[in-house]
Amino acid sequence: MLTLIPTPIGNLEDITLRAIRLLGEADAVLAEDTRVTQKLLQHLEIDKPTWAYHAHNEHKSTAHIIELLKSGKKLVMVSDAGTPAISDPGFLLVRACLDAGIEVECLPGPSAIIPALVMSGLPTDKFYFEGFLPHKKGRQTRIAYLATLPHTFSLYESPHRLVKTLEQLAAACGGDRIAVVCRELSKRYEQKHRGTLQELFDFFTKTPDKVRGEIVIVVAGLIEKAAPKGNKYAHLQNREEDEEDDFSIS
Repeated sequence: MLTLIPTPIGNLEDITLRAIRLLGEADAVLAEDTRVTQKLLQHLEIDKPTWAYHAHNEHKSTAHIIELLKSGKKLVMVSDAGTPAISDPGFLLVRACLDAGIEVECLPGPSAIIPALVMSGLPTDKFYFEGFLPHKKGRQTRIAYLATLPHTFSLYESPHRLVKTLEQLAAACGGDRIAVVCRELSKRYEQKHRGTLQELFDFFTKTPDKVRGEIVIVVAGLIEKAAPKGNKYAHLQNREEDEEDDFSIS
């Protein structure tokens, strides 16, 4: 069996008891970045071999991992933060396991998209998750599509592209569309900024050097585009804490 284990997106207290137990029972841990995962395992006082499994080696590594799982090895998979396969490695291995008749389970746990969505104050009965926008080819096409959605949509973004993305979203959706920018969720310096896309663009244009960490953007759907009268962006509560392929099991 392959078990996918969500890991904290910031606050290490967000790890579950079940996740800790299964990490301790595993023969090895498949990790997006072994250095990041070793820090988590050390914090949990768990000593397990970690194998690099990421976008650059997943194609060549998957077949060997399938053979290990067939032989009875207990393997768990984690990403650096959040749930594996959600804008992170995991999809190829899960599909290969299912094709090979290997059982797959995924524990519930941290994912930046859900808390950002819930705290946005935008409708959550239906929503669309875009993940990361393309950097170049197809980017404008995706943004144009998102602008037509009648329900709330969200995406991940990096700090150095935030201002550009807000500008492009405002151009496609209209500057009066309500949105929320969340960064460093669950960490000490967590921040949430709410306002129109134009207000958010103006705000982050003035403070580009202060934008760091993981970012989630949540945008109102087309039918919610008009900003409530008098609504201004506000930052609410600040709360941060701030390889090689080796498939041997000792």
